[in-house]
Amino acid sequence: MEQPIKKKSSNKTNSIKFKNLTPAPIRLDKNGFKTVGSAEPFGAPYQKIKKYIIARIEAGEWMPETRIPSENHIANTFGVSRGTANRALRELTSEGYLVSLQGIGRFVAKTKQHSPLLEVRPISQEIAERGETHSAKVHLLAQESATSELAMTLGLNVASPVYRSIIVHSANGRPVQLADRYVNPLFAPDYLDQDFTLITPSEYLFQLGPLTEVEHIIEAVSPDSRTQKLLEINATEPCLLIHRRTWSNAIVVTKVNLLYPGSGFRLGGRFKPMSPAKLIAA
Repeated sequence: MEQPIKKKSSNKTNSIKFKNLTPAPIRLDKNGFKTVGSAEPFGAPYQKIKKYIIARIEAGEWMPETRIPSENHIANTFGVSRGTANRALRELTSEGYLVSLQGIGRFVAKTKQHSPLLEVRPISQEIAERGETHSAKVHLLAQESATSELAMTLGLNVASPVYRSIIVHSANGRPVQLADRYVNPLFAPDYLDQDFTLITPSEYLFQLGPLTEVEHIIEAVSPDSRTQKLLEINATEPCLLIHRRTWSNAIVVTKVNLLYPGSGFRLGGRFKPMSPAKLIAA
């Protein structure tokens, strides 16, 4: 299988100096609890790393688009395992403080995303909140070549490798969503190695970086023969089709078509001008 091209590190990349990562002194308060600095209670080791990095970012010491120290260096400096350091960095990435570039490292994000402009929740979460059990059947997980239209949509060159998955998500065994998704290999180079019966594509992609922009186009359609078979519906049942494109900072991450049986799907949202908005599928 042809491998996607990975970006290479540049000598001009700004990096945070390692001396900035010296932990604050450890002290004991009057009750004998460990503290960082003067009075902050010690949390779990990974939480300590997160708090330290967030403090450096919010203080302006670690500037946007600057590469942070390596996972190994952080683990050695704080005296923790690589797994602990990795957990802290993964959570900071999912929370929008950091951006991960495969083969290069992690960087301070341009904008800290405390709350997304548009919430896109994994289908498994929506199903669980209704008190039902989620399951998934993968019908396709493969590499394809980008057509001219798809290349333009994902910001790739024509014929570049692109990953595609076709997955039917069910609630209590009843098909509720058909997701036909194209993924940019530059953002998720290991996408094809995942078991999407155990984790949804959205959950996996959220782990790699923050969702910073979403485009939705919604229409009602009649199901074709393939959709009828996969969603177990008849030809007379209308479907709701959501065309979605997502970005993580400057990278187009996915282009996906989400098909829902009209009889079992409602779309609702509440929007306030000039403020964050949520789009929630139920």
